[in-house]
Amino acid sequence: MPDTVQNRSGRLTSLDILRGFDLFLLLFLQPVLWAAGEASDCGWLHRMLWYFDHEVWEGFRPWDLVMPLFLFMTGAAMPFSFSKYLSGRKSRRPLYRRIVRRVLVLFLFGMIVQGNLLAFDLDHIYIYTNTLQAIAVGYLIAALLMLNFRAGGQLAATLLLLVIYSLPMLIRGDYTPEGNFAFDVDRIVIGRFRGDLTYTWVWSSLTFGVTVMAGAFAGMMMRGASDRKKTAARMACAGILLVVAGLVLSSVEPIVKRIWTSTMTLYSSGWCFLLMAFFYWWIDCLGHYRGLNWLKIYGMNPITAYVLGEVIDFRSIVASVSYGLEPVLGAYYSVWLAFGNFLILFLILRFMYRRGIFLKV
Repeated sequence: MPDTVQNRSGRLTSLDILRGFDLFLLLFLQPVLWAAGEASDCGWLHRMLWYFDHEVWEGFRPWDLVMPLFLFMTGAAMPFSFSKYLSGRKSRRPLYRRIVRRVLVLFLFGMIVQGNLLAFDLDHIYIYTNTLQAIAVGYLIAALLMLNFRAGGQLAATLLLLVIYSLPMLIRGDYTPEGNFAFDVDRIVIGRFRGDLTYTWVWSSLTFGVTVMAGAFAGMMMRGASDRKKTAARMACAGILLVVAGLVLSSVEPIVKRIWTSTMTLYSSGWCFLLMAFFYWWIDCLGHYRGLNWLKIYGMNPITAYVLGEVIDFRSIVASVSYGLEPVLGAYYSVWLAFGNFLILFLILRFMYRRGIFLKV
């Protein structure tokens, strides 16, 4: 029966598989395709790579959904992991300690991944410049809202965050890369420690929190579902409304992922709702999860997958055992190195999955 897809721990298989799908795109498919594109003159492959790259500034490409989906899925899992504390059966003090610990660890991992922490050079260390840190801040905001407000208050506070973010941006009226209000906040607060100057983080933390809360609302819908098919339909409707809202309001505030505008938040959250609705309907309602369980290898160890994939390069191992292929493969040798690199990562994650080793932050 489809209802058996939800395991004893209260996890929904669709959550793990969708998270794994997101990580597979990031840590296998996209880098291998880009390596193939650099080695090949194939026109259709180069055209397809447009979909696997970020929009330069205003607008939205499919690849721009990868990071919002990470944040959304973080929120979607929260009603399940917080359930025993939200019911009032247990003291919330241990949960608050866990929240603080998770935020600090994610910030530390973020500094390792993109903050140059391992360089041990203060001149090249960046404090807030990574997806993991965006997840940490969004998770903290969402946790505070979930633990201190009822559903109506959570929704009102989430909408208020969008308004607070947008007001100074609209008053300034400048959405250029160097002229927007969010960029000035980063420049003043973080200074030279802000890393990539094409993204903003401090002011965008407000909308990071909204993206995580969007996922939390989806998680609440799924956790309280008495009829899963109707719940999937409701999530799909919510997704359509958010996509339309983002597009309509983009005439006032443009959709810019790099500064996480409110319209981008609404638009991307809508697509996240639609993806979640489809995976939930297909897997948890209909029970069609055969052939997809391998994605849980990524989805149940997301932090390990992301950190290993971003920090450790296994290409030297691949090259050391297959250097004889270089004259045979020619320009495509780099594709083999990329494939081998992420295959080793997958095998490490598979080993951990089969032995029940999961990094919990």
